[in-house]
Amino acid sequence: MKAAGLSIFVIVIHMKDRIVQAGAPVLRLKAKPVPKKDFGSPKLKALIKKMHDALAPEENGVAIAAPQVGESLRIFLVAGKVFKDEDSDAPTPADKAYINPQILRRSRRKKEMSEGCLSVRGVYGTVMRHEKATLRAQDESGKVLTVNASGLLAHIFQHEADHLEGVLFVDKVVKLDETK
Repeated sequence: MKAAGLSIFVIVIHMKDRIVQAGAPVLRLKAKPVPKKDFGSPKLKALIKKMHDALAPEENGVAIAAPQVGESLRIFLVAGKVFKDEDSDAPTPADKAYINPQILRRSRRKKEMSEGCLSVRGVYGTVMRHEKATLRAQDESGKVLTVNASGLLAHIFQHEADHLEGVLFVDKVVKLDETK
């Protein structure tokens, strides 16, 4: 009887929080590449929508990886607000999906930055990340894109690429901050 009660409890927590939390095995797996046949498919579109829907209500969330919604696939989504020019009245750009991403280059220079994770709620820490990163990935249609990033976007690329390797930011933290 206790096992059945526990199962119901777990389901309630999972429904409340669409984002998989630390301790779930999927967060520690090396994610599998998205097959060529899946580009442009309803299945891929549905997964990206699921990721968007999980990320959208997160006020401080800037990106999410597929493992964080329970899918061990090499995809991450960066929130459109990251790309918004704060000095412009233009609407916030759409979220951007990066599929089968690879970090091609990282700068030698690193910078300490405060970091958190939607899968490790309430925990923040200082992580050393490269100041710049070049990413090659595919978009939803399979088109290859290469992005040179610096600052926050480079930081996001590295954090999300870690998720796809089964690494959480707490594995790399150099200083754990107080719970905010």
